[in-house]
Parts: sequence; structure tokens; C-alpha cells
Amino acid sequence: MRKLCPNYDREDGLETVLEVPVPEEMFNTMGSNAALRWQNMRALMKAQSAKKSTHLQAKSNNEFMALLKLIGSPLIPFRVQTDHALTVPLKDCSIEASTAKYIVQQYVAATGGLAALNSLKSMYAVGQVKLVGSEMHQSDDSIRTRFLSVLSLIRGNVEVGGFVLWQKNPDLWFLELVVSGYKISAGSDGKVAWNQSSSQPGHANRGPPRPLRKFFQGLDPRCIANLFLEAVCIGEKSVTSEDCFILKLETPSNILKIQSSPNTDIVHHKIWGYFSQRTGLLVKFEDTKLVRMKSPRGNDSVFWETTIESVIGDYKYIDGINIAHCGKTVATLYRYGESHNHKRKIEETWRIEEVDFNICGLSMDCFLPPADLKRKEGNEH
Repeated sequence: MRKLCPNYDREDGLETVLEVPVPEEMFNTMGSNAALRWQNMRALMKAQSAKKSTHLQAKSNNEFMALLKLIGSPLIPFRVQTDHALTVPLKDCSIEASTAKYIVQQYVAATGGLAALNSLKSMYAVGQVKLVGSEMHQSDDSIRTRFLSVLSLIRGNVEVGGFVLWQKNPDLWFLELVVSGYKISAGSDGKVAWNQSSSQPGHANRGPPRPLRKFFQGLDPRCIANLFLEAVCIGEKSVTSEDCFILKLETPSNILKIQSSPNTDIVHHKIWGYFSQRTGLLVKFEDTKLVRMKSPRGNDSVFWETTIESVIGDYKYIDGINIAHCGKTVATLYRYGESHNHKRKIEETWRIEEVDFNICGLSMDCFLPPADLKRKEGNEH
């Protein structure tokens, strides 16, 4: 991945350190010559979108940003405490719950052990992604698939990008994701979780701060263990030729109510974790969310159902912690109601290039929300 950009303005000038490392193939497609690539790269570093094709309509631009946020920066519905020592009690619970706690205990051992996980105070990760999207209309017998290209809507394009992720206990994290000239930022300062893009202002998520879903794709074993401590074991299933135990979590109604808005009701948000019976490691993370859009006219409701499945692999030890280094995430967005059925699918193949823990000098300033988000909060008060 490219971490430095040459100075094309001056031959003797210093190279520029990129805030978000990007794959070489992405940099090479950012312009027909070195000067144009540098111009577009500088636009990205200023959180502006790189120059788009004039054939791309604004509606498609906004639509792609929404899909990129869907797979790039979703949150889980639960608040996970990482500032307390991780324990795995097995007493005073049902058979299904105690079985789940035993499975989590095996997972903790497989990822480094209690002492190693409890020593984690912060982390950072750098990775690259490749995205392919499709649009499936189910109004007739045939399913029409249209591959999305961000820049020119050319069929079959694979969008390439990179991301940087920072985390610090408790409830602090920050993500920057760049894909084909689009940039998304998201984070939590311990009080509010937020996201913004290169073309849209900052938006605060409802309810207490929650962790990013990417942490649960085998990247943060402590978060994963803390989350599934409250799960129940519902059975077994084979995933990529691995026999797995299935742990399930359902979001309580009071949390769903807090995260709903005046225009939407979250009907349910469920999470499943698939843990290998052979290794104890998490090999698949899945969640599904159903949202009902409130109709102002009182007609038939419109529902949006989102299902995201991540298959995880290539575990490697980093400083005594066993971390997943690659995987594939498939997000399906299904809209139905009012005689309109519409399905959208996004596939993300990701690979972790760098991971490190207990980062020195990682201060609160690294997790501050956008200035426009602060102004909005001030206006609300």
C-alpha cells in the first residue's frame, strides 16, 4: 500500500505522508498523469471528494455514499465495556447461557488468554478493501444485476480503497476509509458516535456511543469476548468446512427504542457469532436489522432489512494477540412494502496490512468529533 506521495511540484521537495494509506492500483487510477493524481490525492487529504465523472448524477453519488457507509462504518446495537477487566463467570445462568460463556472462554484462550487481552488499552489497524456492488430488482422473474462503478458506472468495476482504524479504552475509536475518490470518517469520543463523508456533514448516531462493527470481524478479541458473554448458544453449523457453535444476541426493546427516530422504528437487531469447535476462533460474524419507516399518510409501511455477514480467516499472532487478517463481508439491503420490492448487495473483500497495540501518545484529540457536529449539538441546547 502507498503511504507516501511524491512531491510533483518540486523535485527536491519532501514526500507527503498520507493520512490513509491507499493501494497502488487505486492511486494509479486517480488520473492520467502524475500531476492529476497528485491533485486528486490532495483533495482527498482535505476531506474533499476527488474529481468525478461528469456522467455520474448526484443521486447516484449520494446513493453510493450510503452504500459505502452501510458496509464500511456500521455500528453494532450494543455498548461494549472495554475499560473493565474481562472475566468469564459460569455461575447462575441457564444451560444455553453457560454454554455460551464456556465457548467465549475457549475463544479467549485461543486469542491469547485473559492476561494478554486485559493488557490491551489501545490499538490501530491499517487495511485495504475491494468492493463490488449489485442491484437486484425482483419485480419479475429475471434478476437484473448492475455492477456499480464509482467513477464512470462501467460494468464490472471493482472499487479499491484503504482504511485506518484507531481505538482506545473506553468507548474511543476513529475510522477513516477512502474508496475510489470517496472518503468516510466515523468515530466516538466516548459521549457520541458520529459519521461524515467527503460530501456530507457530520451526523450523530442516536443513543450512547457504540463500537464499530469492524472490531468484531476478528480484529479486537476483547470486544468480541465482552459482547458474546451475554449471548446464548442456539446450536451448531458448518462454516467454510469448520464445525461451529452458534452464539446469538437479541437487542432488548428498550435499546431499540432509544436508537429509533421520529420517522423510523427499529423492529429488531440480532447478532450471531460462529465459533470453530476445532480452534475456538470466531470464523463468522452476522447481524440483521429490520427498520420500519413510518408513513405520514398512514398507508402500508415500508420496511428496510439489512443483513451483513462476515467470514473471517488468516489468524496471526501480533504481540501475543491472535488477530484475523482477512475476510469477506456481504451486505444485503432489502426494501419491501407499498408494492415495491428492491434488493441491493455489496461485497467487501478486506485484508489487514498492519496492527499494533497500546499505542503511545494516543490522546483525546485523536477522537474529537467534526466541528459541524459540535455546532449542531450546541444549537440543540
